[in-house]
Amino acid sequence: MTAAENVCYTLINVPMDSEPPSEISLKNDLEKGDVKSKTEALKKVIIMILNGEKLPGLLMTIIRFVLPLQDHTIKKLLLVFWEIVPKTTPDGRLLHEMILVCDAYRKDLQHPNEFIRGSTLRFLCKLKEAELLEPLMPAIRACLEHRHSYVRRNAVLAIYTIYRNFEHLIPDAPELIHDFLVNEKDASCKRNAFMMLIHADQDRALDYLSTCIDQVQTFGDILQLVIVELIYKVCHANPSERARFIRCIYNLLQSSSPAVKYEAAGTLVTLSSAPTAIKAAAQCYIDLIIKESDNNVKLIVLDRLVELKEHPAHERVLQDLVMDILRVLSTPDLEVRKKTLQLALDLVSSRNVEELVIVLKKEVIKTNNVSEHEDTDKYRQLLVRTLHSCSVRFPDMAANVIPVLMEFLSDSNEAAAADVLEFVREAIQRFDNLRMLIVEKMLEVFHAIKSVKIYRGALWILGEYCSTKEDIQSVMTEVRRSLGEIPIVESEIKKEAGELKPEEEITVGPVQKLVTEMGTYATQSALSSSRPTKKEEDRPPLRGFLLDGDFFVAASLATTLTKIALRYVALVQEKKKQNSFVAEAMLLMATILHLGKSSLPKKPITDDDVDRISLCLKVLSECSPLMNDIFNKECRQSLSQMLSAKLEEEKLSQKKESEKRNVTVQADDPISFMQLTAKNEMNCKEDQFQLSLLAAMGNTQRKEAADPLASKLNKVTQLTGFSDPVYAEAYVHVNQYDIVLDVLVVNQTSDTLQNCTLELATLGDLKLVEKPSPLTLAPHDFANIKANVKVASTENGIIFGNIVYDVSGAASDRNCVVLSDIHIDIMDYIQPATCTDAEFRQMWAEFEWENKVTVNTNMIDLNDYLQHILKSTNMKCLTPEKALSGYCGFMAANLYARSIFGEDALANVSIEKPVHQGPDAAVTGHIRIRAKSQGMALSLGDKINLSQKKTSL
Repeated sequence: MTAAENVCYTLINVPMDSEPPSEISLKNDLEKGDVKSKTEALKKVIIMILNGEKLPGLLMTIIRFVLPLQDHTIKKLLLVFWEIVPKTTPDGRLLHEMILVCDAYRKDLQHPNEFIRGSTLRFLCKLKEAELLEPLMPAIRACLEHRHSYVRRNAVLAIYTIYRNFEHLIPDAPELIHDFLVNEKDASCKRNAFMMLIHADQDRALDYLSTCIDQVQTFGDILQLVIVELIYKVCHANPSERARFIRCIYNLLQSSSPAVKYEAAGTLVTLSSAPTAIKAAAQCYIDLIIKESDNNVKLIVLDRLVELKEHPAHERVLQDLVMDILRVLSTPDLEVRKKTLQLALDLVSSRNVEELVIVLKKEVIKTNNVSEHEDTDKYRQLLVRTLHSCSVRFPDMAANVIPVLMEFLSDSNEAAAADVLEFVREAIQRFDNLRMLIVEKMLEVFHAIKSVKIYRGALWILGEYCSTKEDIQSVMTEVRRSLGEIPIVESEIKKEAGELKPEEEITVGPVQKLVTEMGTYATQSALSSSRPTKKEEDRPPLRGFLLDGDFFVAASLATTLTKIALRYVALVQEKKKQNSFVAEAMLLMATILHLGKSSLPKKPITDDDVDRISLCLKVLSECSPLMNDIFNKECRQSLSQMLSAKLEEEKLSQKKESEKRNVTVQADDPISFMQLTAKNEMNCKEDQFQLSLLAAMGNTQRKEAADPLASKLNKVTQLTGFSDPVYAEAYVHVNQYDIVLDVLVVNQTSDTLQNCTLELATLGDLKLVEKPSPLTLAPHDFANIKANVKVASTENGIIFGNIVYDVSGAASDRNCVVLSDIHIDIMDYIQPATCTDAEFRQMWAEFEWENKVTVNTNMIDLNDYLQHILKSTNMKCLTPEKALSGYCGFMAANLYARSIFGEDALANVSIEKPVHQGPDAAVTGHIRIRAKSQGMALSLGDKINLSQKKTSL
């Protein structure tokens, strides 16, 4: 630490723009100026001393001309001045002038103004000189009886600090404070006194608590918090005390303060694992989540519930509270709802699944026709996925869920409709008994589907699972209704030519079955005449898609028509009906082909779609048994394989999760006897209060890796050469949102270096928080300088700069040593994450920055290369292991990661092994990276380029 950091507890922001004033001008202002100029001069003196100036000549001037003043601002500044000014001679003895200062402190401690007394007492907490404090002890004790609570509470803090640092000055402090606590009425004074007893004399604190344990609920919340902390510490140090205090903790769960309830619930869980205690704590957490308006608080408390659930013994208790947890869904924040649904899904069991599904169905219905909140669509998606998971795990629930969800196939939000479609596809394949219900419901909503992607999926499901003659005829009717009048080209040309009057343009009429008993189609149209509102809206959906140039849906329709036609031929024996149906299907395909080749659509039909439709026409014209098998059996088998692989993967991940959570005890593990355990070995659990304090201070201690190379020394960057007059090296400590540079500066010369300053600049999205203060370095001396750099986004940054200094006694200009660059690694900010395939594709389409990296490596195994990329970029592979297993000479995988700033990074690895170059040929291919920001895409690409050359040994 630097000299300036070592002496000052009060940190002051120092502007470095102006030239420092001379000692003589300051002396004049302090002696002869008015109160205002003395105040300004005193401020300048404080800033100069903080910057390392000594100014010994001003000490007596301030004692003579500034100390006697009664101005409150001057008195406040003097307290800071006495805190930072050197109080001892170089050999460690107290300066004689400090006796005068000590007398001034004593007078201020007896001042009639309570603010001056209180602030002086606060200042005394920062004094480290016992000789200065000794004469003041009677005055400090007297302040305990002052009429004003501000003075009394600061007196308690002063006594506590003095007792901790110099116990001989006030050996009876615990007894004194205990007596004070018994008679005190003010909550803040009681809190300070009780806190002192906890740390100074825990037995006295317990004695006091035992006398008033029944009145704990009537205390102020600040005192209740300290009581919770004491009980936690006592019960962890001495478990036999638990029975004595657990009732008190139960009472504090009913406190009016949310902070007390939160701490009491956390303490109760660590003290007892009885179901009643866990239930009370969980209920308390749920109440806090519902009543607190701050979303951050809700998320923090939800995390505590998730931690409780992780414990196998507590999971059963929480399962009974699922319905209470679902009350949190009334919160509009999407993140809170997401976490709540995930927790409810983890806790669902056969006992409560029915109630859960009822609540979720109500929530889904609530989201319908509600568009005032931007997250409504995303929330609906979450609900659909949760219901999907419930139905897969508990098949009995599927029949209740499907009718409600299928209404959303016609939803304008494509993502929610796609989730419903995926669910319906899985349900219709897995649950044979629900097929009739799903097909019936699908036919009902089919005409209302607005999105072409959902339309394609619905067509596939209908084509694959319609098994009765009536259903097949209904599908054909729906297709005709959705396609409009045929042939399409002729009707559209007529419309354009104006042969159809505007008021007689075609609109969709009610569903009518057009297949007669003979199997032929009646000439009656499925379309009726009425006055339209808009020309575009009057088009039937499928016709609209085709005229917009989306012919992929036509290829999908051709496959569906082929399937149902082949199935119809198998079901109906009459040749006439068979031919009539097949001819109708072929007519629809032919008219679509004709439309695609015409100039009417916005985009012409693609060759792929022409080939597909032509193939379907050929299959229907020949009706070979082989094609029948391919269309009606192989497709469903492929789906079945995909779903079973997916289910297997889910089971595997659940198994891994349960194995992780199960606490296994080895047969040869030593048995721990509580009675034989030494007190210092009782740290079976970490101190929650200490951990939360460290987290608040930003000092979360990360557990160092077992690998000795992962030590701090590995992160030291050399900034200058060994032969430079000033040697410097930096340890780069990366926190969540800032970087702390701890720079060691060594004076390698025989001269004194004055105003030695570390000047830094940054490149990238980094910002220097404050300039480091200048130092004076003695010959061959060294010092540490700390600098903070704020980080705003995830990209590679560079910190560069120099050290400038003056040589004592030299007349030359300032000397300068240029520092090496410090490169900030993007990997400190990137964490592996997961997302669904649909989300990945959506983000891939949205993100505008792409970086294509060519694979240039000496690795010869595809899988090894992929694992190496995952390790070096901190990304997670979304492609399942089954899809990557085996060997076929090429590999494609999707990777995903998220930064601590919430930025997404996507990557697609497409690699192959050139077989013609022999078995030792290196992997070739490309990695495409996509991100929302340019910096992240480029930085990830640089990281891959730097690391891919490494060998796989």
